[in-house]
Amino acid sequence: MLRPVVAGLDGSRESLAAADWAAREALRRGLPLRLVHAWEGLPDESTEATLPELRAPQYYARRTLRCAVDRLNERYPQLYIAAEQVHEQPGPALLSEAENAELLVIGSQGFGGVGGFFSGSVALATVARVERPVVLVRAGDTAEDEHLPDSSGKPSVCTPCRDVVVAVDVDGGGPCDDVLEFAFRAAELRRAPLRVVHAWNVPLSHGIPDAEEHARMREVTQRELTALLDPWREKFPAVFVRETLYEGRPAHVLVRAAQGAGLLVVGHRRRRTAVGPYTGPVAHALIHHVNRPVALVPHG
Repeated sequence: MLRPVVAGLDGSRESLAAADWAAREALRRGLPLRLVHAWEGLPDESTEATLPELRAPQYYARRTLRCAVDRLNERYPQLYIAAEQVHEQPGPALLSEAENAELLVIGSQGFGGVGGFFSGSVALATVARVERPVVLVRAGDTAEDEHLPDSSGKPSVCTPCRDVVVAVDVDGGGPCDDVLEFAFRAAELRRAPLRVVHAWNVPLSHGIPDAEEHARMREVTQRELTALLDPWREKFPAVFVRETLYEGRPAHVLVRAAQGAGLLVVGHRRRRTAVGPYTGPVAHALIHHVNRPVALVPHG
């Protein structure tokens, strides 16, 4: 049975952009799309509200789903789309949907601002707990944004796709097959270059090396990065891979690296703390500060 691409929908600009991104991704992967609207305050879907104060939100929820489906059917007529209104809080509903999804896509408002039910704290909490890859999409993201501008500098969907960027060895997690598999596959589907970013610093235990030692240590790291990627180059021979080694803190490096990319792929470790799930400083920074779609792939 095919796992669908699932998009959380609440009518906000973020969630509408996420639904459109999810539709394009479902087409690339040859998968169905499932749209989910969740709100515990709504009456059960099988029950028609009788009180006036309940009719408006019920009508809004149904209209949100109907309009989204109509719009996506018009844009992507070859795509199979299912939609459902779920009588549940958004966070638990998304986690439940993700269990049977190939990919979960939700809107993210980034740093500050007011978003919908699936934005902000809900997005952060969902990422921390979900066991499937999650893509966060900002309001205003369009199909043209995935592509390079045309020769006149205008947005286009007929030009090559922008780079897919993948981070390796962030949050202390080390290399991860799940993360690299997702990134190489995303680049292959888009026929886009894959830019592999590694944020590197001289370990504190080495003190402050001189210039020669610093260059030697950097060269060793570069060779290790190349060796890590060699099996993936063989598995995905059609993907052009460019390695980039930056010195600096991972969060700062990746925010800069994401500029101009079509998609940023980052792994985050499955960790539980005394106060609940934890996304890690790198994933947290990217959720708030990167304005491109960010795929967070759980591992560990």
